[in-house]
Amino acid sequence: MSPSTDPAVAEVWDEWSEAVTMTPSQLDAWLETDESRSVGDTGGDGESTGHASGRRIAQILRTNKSDLTADDAAHMRKVVGYVHRHLAQRPDGDVTETRWRYSLMNWGHDPAAD
Repeated sequence: MSPSTDPAVAEVWDEWSEAVTMTPSQLDAWLETDESRSVGDTGGDGESTGHASGRRIAQILRTNKSDLTADDAAHMRKVVGYVHRHLAQRPDGDVTETRWRYSLMNWGHDPAAD
């Protein structure tokens, strides 16, 4: 019997797969940069919400789909929502070295790769 996917994961999977365009290794490398740490709201502990989310996203990407939980699916939905909202706010011009792009990359989406 093959392992089954949590229904909550199955529901968000396609949107998640489109929203998260970075590989776990790309995301890990990005999260180590000063640019990654320079953007986002911090909750007082020094790490931005997006940076912490990026670490969780990399963990989810490394997990077999059948091993993901409803809690993982909730975070996946949060990521999809953030990426969609942020993409709608794209600034004019070259976004290569912008806080807008850096923030999206913390959430696993590199708009320069689109």
